[in-house]
Amino acid sequence: MIANYQGSFVALITPFLNNEIDEDKFQKFIDWQISEGTNGLVPCGTTGESPTLTHEEHKRVIDLTIEVANNRVPVMAGTGSNSTEEAISLTRYAKRAGADSALIVMPYYNKPTQEGMYEHFKAINDSVDLPIFIYNIPGRSVVDMSIDTMSKLSRLTNIIGTKDASNDLVRPTLLRNELQGREFIQFSGEDPSVLPFMAAGGDGIISVTANIAPSLMSRFFTLWKANKINEARSLQESLMGLHSSLFVETSPAPVKYAASLLGLCEENIRLPLVKVSESTRNLVKSAMINLQLISKN
Repeated sequence: MIANYQGSFVALITPFLNNEIDEDKFQKFIDWQISEGTNGLVPCGTTGESPTLTHEEHKRVIDLTIEVANNRVPVMAGTGSNSTEEAISLTRYAKRAGADSALIVMPYYNKPTQEGMYEHFKAINDSVDLPIFIYNIPGRSVVDMSIDTMSKLSRLTNIIGTKDASNDLVRPTLLRNELQGREFIQFSGEDPSVLPFMAAGGDGIISVTANIAPSLMSRFFTLWKANKINEARSLQESLMGLHSSLFVETSPAPVKYAASLLGLCEENIRLPLVKVSESTRNLVKSAMINLQLISKN
C-alpha cells in the first residue's frame, strides 16, 4: 500500500466557466498532470473549493478524476465534512465511483474534543471499506488532532495515513515514535516545509504548487528518493518564491491566477473567495518567470 502513496500528489483545483465546472479544461488538466509526473490526484479538497461545490458537483469532480486517471495514478478523493453522516455518505460515493482512498478533513467549525474527533473518524472507518487519510489542518478547522488520538485511529482497519498541514515539523517524528513501527503514511500539506518534513520521515506531499509546476515537484521527490539531498534542497530553494506567492492571499485564489497564466483554466473562483489583488498578481507572475514557467512578455 505505501508504495502507491509516495511523492507528489496534487491538490487539484476545480476549473469553472460561467459558474459551472469546466469539464473539458478539468479533464485536460488531469491528463497534463499525469504526463508531467504527478504521482497522485486529490480532487475536492480545500484547493478544489469543496466548501462551495454542491453535492452533485462534488460527486462529478470525483467521477471525472477517476475516469481520466484510468488507474494510471492513485485518486485520493476529498470526502470530508463537519457532519459525520455527510462524510460517510461522500466516502461511500467515492468508494462506489472507484476512488483508491479518501482524504477526510478534520471536522471544522463545531470544534469537537479529541474524543469527538476519534468517534468521527471511527464512524467513517466502520461504515466504509476504503483507505482513509486524516487531514489535520488546524489553521482552517480550528481544532488540532493530538498525536495520541491519531495513533489510536491508526489501529483501525481503514485509516492508513495523514495529510499534515499543521506546519509542526516535530510532529512527524513524534507520531513515528508513538506508532512504534506500525505502518502509517505521512503526507505534508505545506509546500514550503516539505524538505524538513521528508527528513523527519515523511512519505510525500499533497501540493498546491504542483497544480502549476508538477514536473518540478515530481523532480524534487525523484532527487530525494535517489538520495541526492543537495540537489533536492537546491530545487526546493528555487521553488520557495513560488510556494510563498501562492499563499499571499487565501488559497486557491493565487494558484488559480497562476493556472490561468498557463492557459490551464480561467481565473474564476467562487464567493466568498475573490480574485487576487494586483500586487499578488505581480508576485505570482514574477515567481513563475523566475522558474521559467512563463515568459516575461
